[in-house]
Amino acid sequence: MAKPKIHPTAIVEPDAKIADGAEIGPFCIVGKKVKIGKNTKFTSNVVIEHTEIGKDCTVYPFTSIGLPPQDIRYKGEKTKVKIGNNNVIREYSTIHRASVSGDKITSIGDDNFFMAYVHIAHDCKVGNNVIMANASTLGGHVTVDDYCFLGGLVAVHQFSRIGAYSMVGGFSAITKDIPPYTTASGDRAKLYGLNAIGLKRQNFSDSQVRSLKQAYKLLFRSKLTVKEAIALLRQEGNLSEEVRNLIDFIEENKRGICR
Repeated sequence: MAKPKIHPTAIVEPDAKIADGAEIGPFCIVGKKVKIGKNTKFTSNVVIEHTEIGKDCTVYPFTSIGLPPQDIRYKGEKTKVKIGNNNVIREYSTIHRASVSGDKITSIGDDNFFMAYVHIAHDCKVGNNVIMANASTLGGHVTVDDYCFLGGLVAVHQFSRIGAYSMVGGFSAITKDIPPYTTASGDRAKLYGLNAIGLKRQNFSDSQVRSLKQAYKLLFRSKLTVKEAIALLRQEGNLSEEVRNLIDFIEENKRGICR
């Protein structure tokens, strides 16, 4: 394995741990408490501190990772960012380290694609295989589950949750939680049905999609309350794993569900 390549114009703190095969491009600043995995590449002008980033990631110019949170309560406490493997982070993105509440980690999983000007605030939890389009923004303590797609200029209110396999249309303002497997859009976003195309692309079977459609109609398009609809679904029995996930998400919710 080749030794790390560090451009002569880069500034690297002595305690930084840089794995074999990693590349630190021109004018990057690798600050304190940084660990960089194998074959991860910083193209140029990247600023990073208080961060662990895995292998095979690519970070593009003018991105900052691990800088202090935009939280007036933060007074320099020991917090960090943790990023997994095979992530692409495009130009001018910002990922802030955690603040004083929570587990003190802003975390990002594997195989994510963050387009230019994405902002991931303090204490966010982003899963795997997530795509965030240009200028989409997460407030503090937001959770984005696996296989989500957020369109351009989406703004997600702090403490909100975006359920797995959901899709949020561009220019949307998210103030309530988005249930898994659904599509949502609009200022104070509303649901517009299942993310049927996305589910098929992820190899969901016809029977899986059919069971979700039936549950969706009962939960969100009938005259029943959500509580009554859940009781009826459970009474009918033989719930698919996906429908159980949907019900669990709703029952765990604290902010309110997008309807």
